[in-house]
Amino acid sequence: MLATDARNGIRADLRLIGELIPQGARVLDVGCGNGDLLKFLEDTKGVDGRGIELSQKGVNECVARGLSVIQGDADRDLVHYPDDAFDYVVLSQTLQATFRPREVVEQLLRIGRRVVVSFPNFAHWRVRGALLFRGRMPVTKALPYSWYDTPNIHFFTLRDFVDLCAELRVTIDQSLALDRRGEKIAFRGPWWFWNLFGAQAVFVLSQRSAQRDAPSA
Repeated sequence: MLATDARNGIRADLRLIGELIPQGARVLDVGCGNGDLLKFLEDTKGVDGRGIELSQKGVNECVARGLSVIQGDADRDLVHYPDDAFDYVVLSQTLQATFRPREVVEQLLRIGRRVVVSFPNFAHWRVRGALLFRGRMPVTKALPYSWYDTPNIHFFTLRDFVDLCAELRVTIDQSLALDRRGEKIAFRGPWWFWNLFGAQAVFVLSQRSAQRDAPSA
């Protein structure tokens, strides 16, 4: 399991995501789980928060906490949101479980002025070591599932995601590599280094201004 931050009772990576979002922002949390991030943002940042969650159990937990969350599927239901409906759209530890991750990222960028995406890095040295030396699919803190019950259906690396951003012609406004506990790796390094030692990653994306603000014909 990913580490919980003792200061506020939420996962360490969610706290880091929360710190990236400004006061009073309009936020959509896609795949919001039990609503920990939304609750944290509402309590500490006064955001206008909304959520979408696939599991009915997660939706029920969110509603019980007073959060505005509906049941929905990131692969199918994002198309129903209007352009620029939110200042920030968050997709945390979910992209690898979607059927069409490229289209999901495109929808997120259409809906939000900025997009925060976090995901486990399948090129982390522990993952590589498990495959190379043990010949088995890895089970780590960031990837706690066995091969037969994992929700992850797309296995990609930090470098793969950077390449996707280049293909989509989006701007990487900020990027963080996280360790196994979900804490930020404190020093900067080249992409190959983060791809080897980052167990997780967080990216803040935005559409290039020329794309978003281009005049109509």
